[in-house]
Amino acid sequence: MAASPLYRQVASILRQAIYSGVYKPGDVLPTEAELQDKYGISRNTARNALIMLLNEGLITRTPRIGSVVRERRALLIHPQRELEPQPEGEIREAFATAVRTEGREFSQDIMIETVGADDEIAGRLELGDGEFAIVRRRLRYVDGQPYNINDSYYPRKIVQLSEIAEPGDIRRGANRVLQELGHRQVRVVDDIMGRMPTQREAELLQLDAGTCVLVFVRVGYDASDTPVRVAVSVFPADKHLIRYELDLD
Repeated sequence: MAASPLYRQVASILRQAIYSGVYKPGDVLPTEAELQDKYGISRNTARNALIMLLNEGLITRTPRIGSVVRERRALLIHPQRELEPQPEGEIREAFATAVRTEGREFSQDIMIETVGADDEIAGRLELGDGEFAIVRRRLRYVDGQPYNINDSYYPRKIVQLSEIAEPGDIRRGANRVLQELGHRQVRVVDDIMGRMPTQREAELLQLDAGTCVLVFVRVGYDASDTPVRVAVSVFPADKHLIRYELDLD
């Protein structure tokens, strides 16, 4: 073996085996004792190799079972489809549709709040002093597992008498409600960034150590170029694939 620390070399071998499919999701990796015997290393070196994979989010540690390769089935999301015209009368919510298209089960927890938005949200919504926002906080599940967080902020003066301000699911989607209120979104601006999760995010999404998140911020504007919605989604990076398709003709 070369000059890098032994635990990194062992971690590299195991990592390659995971990515190549030698070890599949749900498979149990060799124990520390088995790695010690196989590679002629110390128990501590074997432990550090497994900790490295744990911190990368490739494995989980399960009591009485050992180191298990994580399920890494990513959900394919097409952000550009959220505002596509829908057939008249069809009821469809973008994320739920993406989940069900893959034959998976969608569910969510919803909480509604009236808030004095923080500086970032207030700035994006162009709220004046003393103006409030209504936020729909959603923890969304796929196949019973928490998959992402979506907080959608709206100027209270626009949506306070609509379904957006009421608890419960809006099956046809909040974007359709905005349109009915006279604020159809004609332009959106997307920002995507990666970072480590906050403690609250890690707890809500039941994230394993080392899992980073993608933060997707979409600002929607109506025909008068007024921002009417700021949606902040937090996606565990190992569970989502974000794809944009652009027609260049």
